[in-house]
Amino acid sequence: MPRPLPDRRFQDVVAEWDYKFTCVEIPTVFELILAANYLDIPGLADLCCARVASEIRGRSVEEIRALFQIENDFTPEEEKQIREENRWCDPE
Repeated sequence: MPRPLPDRRFQDVVAEWDYKFTCVEIPTVFELILAANYLDIPGLADLCCARVASEIRGRSVEEIRALFQIENDFTPEEEKQIREENRWCDPE
């Protein structure tokens, strides 16, 4: 698998079997990452991390939070400060 993941669809850069294996719910992919780490299977960890990265690519913060069911626990003031401090990495 190429690193970093190219600007193409995940299924276009991995083997068909690998793609089908990782076509499960995102929480299951996270469990696979944990298992691969525990069992010291770096190829599986890399594959699953690439799957997660492909899901994140091109999405807004709000879309990522919805996808991964992440609650926004920042106050509007904290969020504004964080966005201001990290403006350099915002593609918009």
